[in-house]
Amino acid sequence: MVSGGRRRTAVAALAAWVALLGAGAGVGAAAGSEAELRRAMVDRQIRDRDITDAGVLAAMGQVPRHLFVPEAYRAEAYDDKPLPLGWGQTIYQPYIVALMTSLLELGPDDTVLEIGTGSGYHTAVLSRVARKVYSMEIIQPIAERARGRLARLGYSNVEIRVGDGYQGWPEKAPFDAIILTAAPPYIPQPLIDQLRVGGRMVAPVGEYFQDLLVITKSADGIEKRNVIPVRLVPMTGEVRDRDR
Repeated sequence: MVSGGRRRTAVAALAAWVALLGAGAGVGAAAGSEAELRRAMVDRQIRDRDITDAGVLAAMGQVPRHLFVPEAYRAEAYDDKPLPLGWGQTIYQPYIVALMTSLLELGPDDTVLEIGTGSGYHTAVLSRVARKVYSMEIIQPIAERARGRLARLGYSNVEIRVGDGYQGWPEKAPFDAIILTAAPPYIPQPLIDQLRVGGRMVAPVGEYFQDLLVITKSADGIEKRNVIPVRLVPMTGEVRDRDR
């Protein structure tokens, strides 16, 4: 016969075990739900808009976008829209991230310069496709948060510098690809100089509305291709102070 005290202890232990199982199930369900949301995002927002680069599709399906957005917006992390980051900055909609990345035509041995780290989400996507990503961010608190987040999540092939992207990162040049996630009124010459011959640059160029350009560098100069009109955040710093 089981005494009342032993029975109460057993019931309490069983309740704790059931609660633990429930908590574990909840965590697994949440993780499963986020993975499902990423798959749906890739299928409906990216693949259905004719982005076919396998590496980009895989990267967009792997990087946990909800961990890069402010906590208040995590429920909207996989929606087809940009989200506010703070300091007047924005995390672009997934399609724009995928489109800009695919236009670089990256290979697994490529080195990329990113101007505008932001939340670090686009940096993380680039790091899954390229060998190394160097990223510059002009706003120090944003850069520090992104650096810490990327390190915690294990993105070890990323290096972040706080600074004005106008002059690029000359000691790491030449780059196989350069991407600007903020829009300058024109392409800074130092960035063109740091792109290797045969390399590609993707940049939104203009003022309130911009043209998303693909710039290919050859031995004879550069060629520009206009992809789509966009409206992205403006590039700040030296690019606003200089004449063309």
